[in-house]
Amino acid sequence: MTRTAVDTRPGAVRADGPPRWIATPVGRWRILAASAVVGVVALVVAIALTGAATPTLLADPGPLVRWGLPVVDLVVELAAATTVGALVLCAVILPPPPPDAPPSGRPARVRPVGAAWRLSQRIAAAAGVVWTLALAVQLVLTYARVSGRPIGGPTFGEEISVFLGQIELGRLLLTGLVLTALVALLAVAVGGTLSATFAVVLAMVALAPVASTGHASGAANHEVAVSSLWLHLAGVTLWIGGLAILVAVAGALGRDLRPAAARYSSLAIWAYALVAVSGVANAAIRLGGLDGLATPYGRLVLAKAAATLALGVAGWWHRRRTIPRLTQGRTAAFWRLVVGEVLLAGGVMGLAVALSSTAPPVPDTPLVDVPPAEWITGYPVPDHGPSGLDWFTTWRPDLLVLIGVVSALVVVLTWYRRLRARGDHWPVLRVVSLAVGLLLIAWVSSGGPALYGHLLFSAHMVQHMVLVMLAPIFLVLGAPVTLAVRALPARDDGSRGPRELLLGLVHSRWAGFFANPVVAAVNIVGSMILFYYTPLLLLALTNHWVHLWMIVHFTLAGYMFVNVLIGIDPGPRRPGYPLRLLLLFATMAFHAFFGLALMEGTQLLAAPWYGALGLPWGVDALADQKLGGGFTWGFGEVPSLLLAIALGTAWIRDDDRTARRLDRKADRDGDADLAAYNAMLAARSGPGGGAPGEDVSDGATPDASAAHRATPDA
Repeated sequence: MTRTAVDTRPGAVRADGPPRWIATPVGRWRILAASAVVGVVALVVAIALTGAATPTLLADPGPLVRWGLPVVDLVVELAAATTVGALVLCAVILPPPPPDAPPSGRPARVRPVGAAWRLSQRIAAAAGVVWTLALAVQLVLTYARVSGRPIGGPTFGEEISVFLGQIELGRLLLTGLVLTALVALLAVAVGGTLSATFAVVLAMVALAPVASTGHASGAANHEVAVSSLWLHLAGVTLWIGGLAILVAVAGALGRDLRPAAARYSSLAIWAYALVAVSGVANAAIRLGGLDGLATPYGRLVLAKAAATLALGVAGWWHRRRTIPRLTQGRTAAFWRLVVGEVLLAGGVMGLAVALSSTAPPVPDTPLVDVPPAEWITGYPVPDHGPSGLDWFTTWRPDLLVLIGVVSALVVVLTWYRRLRARGDHWPVLRVVSLAVGLLLIAWVSSGGPALYGHLLFSAHMVQHMVLVMLAPIFLVLGAPVTLAVRALPARDDGSRGPRELLLGLVHSRWAGFFANPVVAAVNIVGSMILFYYTPLLLLALTNHWVHLWMIVHFTLAGYMFVNVLIGIDPGPRRPGYPLRLLLLFATMAFHAFFGLALMEGTQLLAAPWYGALGLPWGVDALADQKLGGGFTWGFGEVPSLLLAIALGTAWIRDDDRTARRLDRKADRDGDADLAAYNAMLAARSGPGGGAPGEDVSDGATPDASAAHRATPDA
């Protein structure tokens, strides 16, 4: 096992380590504690200026609740960022200890490989517990705040139970608490990069209930507000949490500092972009216009934006100046800037919590005195049904999906340029195909189909069929996995980067199971039956997270199925062309049967939604459902026909390649296979000109007859 020597002389500064003032554990924890203090000071000052903790005239919960809840909110944010940041460093930044590494210790003069990874894992475990406990306290204080009563009393526990079981806010807080507790348990059990990756994913899921409890700017922008807040929380925890953990493990990084800083810098760029875009979206929703900037809430937004911009400038300076100098052993400037960022980040988080505690200019009130359709859907309803151009000129943006599509397009173009820069060829048509597939997903999730899909079942089926049958064709023909594997750099230090994670996923047992041809076909058929003939359709219409799951699930199901048929990317062994055509025709038959069932059905699906809209242009919901069934039947045949043509073409080309390969082999060995076959037939015919009982009256010699019979196989 490789070890790195450590100079322990007083006042020494190692070439591969941080300066003295951050090299000791006491120095590092002082810095982190100072960042937390800066956050608390910023929070208290901001709340005092905005009056968010001013006593209410009616049902005042008391100063303990009014001031305690924002402070606990800040503890929750800091603990969440610390947990996620530490897990991310374990998952994709730091090299883990080798399998034969001894248990973690504190040697005096040597540092084992993976020491920073182990320290990061311990921090994640401890922070996860703090996160869970702080959420429990936050839940109690939140109930006291919304109910307007102080903590305590003989009935307080019973009231909390009702709040958690019957009130939506309480259920969301309880769900977040349970998910966070699971994150804490998994963080304690993390033993490698794979389990750390699972913990990061679960932590991102645990942020979803928190995003659903923030300011929603009224029901009219609920989905955009929820998506933007989740993106904001995810970006902040990845960005600020990772930065804080770099400080916490500074003394254990050693020569891993340079690659860890470079990897974190790349991750921080994406996280910062998420924070910036989602922050602008949140501000636009809650301010209600430029006039909102003159309010106390608006002034906090400006202060937070200025601090966030300063952090972005610091990150840019890292990439240009300090990180490149790490190879020369010049670490002091890097760590000074990191410490400044950590202190400023504490202030940013304090301002963010103050914002969440301050009433925005646009009040978070339910819609009143609006038509039924607007009250149910939460957004203004068009005054006419969809026409030809309306499908392409009307928009209802889904921020989460749009950011995902734009990010994917940027990544694909970056990979393509990287391959071209090093002289590798990659077909332009594959890039175009990927772009078309991604744009189709953006269209059905944020364009006309998204706007009318919540109003008309037929428009919803447009969304479904494009996601399942059309967009996957373009995605598969673009060969994204092959492009990624060729463009992404490989790591040799034991850590898992994007390339290693992707290959691990592609070759995992789960991927192999769902990519099995029969399973892929059954997945599409079974998913449609399960989704449309259970309450899942209604849940997707009423719950934004279920709606997002629908988009992801059906897109992946379609991708898996199309990849089995005409895929270019590596994956499980594909069946022969006859079985592929059989699976395709079976799926086509199911779509026809499903469409016919919708056309002949007399029961309205998701009746509490589609049946109660009362659209202004007058719509027979059942007749529209039958129209959706007809579209499913008719449209489903078009992509299936394209797939059948592609399969037939690929089959012919495969036969041609096989024939050419056999011809080349015959030219090299003098057609040895045919000669051996003829010799075998001649031996079987016997010396008498034929086997016993064989009729050779046609006059053909045994050898000629054998050669004649062998010709078709040749």
